[in-house]
Amino acid sequence: MKKLVLFLSIIVFTACSSAYYNTLEQFGVHKREILVDRVDAARDSQVEAKEQFETALEKFRSVVNFDGGNLEKTYNELNRELERSEERADEVGERIDAIEDVANALFREWEQELDQYSSPSLRRQSEQQLRQTRARYQDMLTVMRRAEARIAPVLDPFRDQVLFLKHNLNAQAIASLQGEVAVIEADVAGLIRDLEQAIAAADEFMANNSS
Repeated sequence: MKKLVLFLSIIVFTACSSAYYNTLEQFGVHKREILVDRVDAARDSQVEAKEQFETALEKFRSVVNFDGGNLEKTYNELNRELERSEERADEVGERIDAIEDVANALFREWEQELDQYSSPSLRRQSEQQLRQTRARYQDMLTVMRRAEARIAPVLDPFRDQVLFLKHNLNAQAIASLQGEVAVIEADVAGLIRDLEQAIAAADEFMANNSS
């Protein structure tokens, strides 16, 4: 079932979301399952982003400690780490957007279907479950968005340093980057903490909502 969801998710943004979800339901895949799968995918992207930014920081440290060798090769390696970091950042944002899309559709449908109950007690139970699920989702989304917002303040100075090095491939330029190490280290450390919190929030949400 999960493989089917992941396969069809490739075309999720090529058509109307509601039509996409309706198609999946014809295969027995409901919005709640899609939501959990997308939270899982977002969690994986956050793990990959965390690992990538740790790698990029190590590469930056190695550059500022440069002691002879091929400066152009050193720049190219650092630039590749920047590009990979940017790709991971984009993926994190896209995965969170996908979560929001299906969550909005799920909660909208759930609210509409409350009126279909003939039993007041069952309606109350479903309504309470909706509130709890929405609250857990909102808590998770807030943590994820906070981590996402941390990425740009890390990428911007990193991008600046790579660009500066590109235009000044010499030992003096390398030396000038040394003063930025502490700042970038602090920014990355803050990002790592937020990503770890987002990963933990995703794990908790899935544990409470997986069938």
